[in-house]
Amino acid sequence: MGIQERKEREKEQRRDEILTAAQAVFFEKGLTNSTMDEIAEKAELSKGTLYLYYNSKEDLYLAVMTRGFDLLHQMCVEVVERSTSPVEAIWNLSKAYFEFFEKQRNYFHMFYFLQSPTLHKQVSAEMMESCTQQTNKTWKLFIDLFQQGVNEGMFRKDISPPEAAVILWSSANSILIRIDNECERWKEQLNVDLVQVYFRSNALFLESVMTKKAATTFAPLMSNVPTATA
Repeated sequence: MGIQERKEREKEQRRDEILTAAQAVFFEKGLTNSTMDEIAEKAELSKGTLYLYYNSKEDLYLAVMTRGFDLLHQMCVEVVERSTSPVEAIWNLSKAYFEFFEKQRNYFHMFYFLQSPTLHKQVSAEMMESCTQQTNKTWKLFIDLFQQGVNEGMFRKDISPPEAAVILWSSANSILIRIDNECERWKEQLNVDLVQVYFRSNALFLESVMTKKAATTFAPLMSNVPTATA
């Protein structure tokens, strides 16, 4: 191994150590209540060393968030690979996203950052572009599935695959945020199981964009809706 190659490997190892330390701090305290001093202490490095790798706390936050995007994207790829049709894949993706929400709640909370444009001003253009490229991979996966479904006659030809992906993702996220914060209140106040609402919402949307033949074919697939107590 050459000197330059060894230096690059050591640099990547140091970067990974910083990310692991930052992840622990951010998971515990969130972005606002965390400091670069705390992250440096956790990583057993000087704060100056952190700034050699990341321009700001917000840059470091996005770098940790990208780990979550990587994990989610890999889950999505595996779901698509074992599904037999675009409809089945999208339905299974909605289940996978709920599983991610349940098992990786800290990463899900970090995704809220993307809904706070005022915080984006603290992020470098390079880090924001890197984050955008990562999320676009998952967007493309959904859009391609909708397009494949149109091509194969499973989805109506008048739908826009990008718009369909945005509608499904936005609806799913909105309901998951309510499950995260208000699940018991909705159950007590209106006797509404938000977990059922999440899956029924996804099923209703898919049914609305499917052709009549596809809707009949795949009705059994979406009939078994999980519940909060399942």
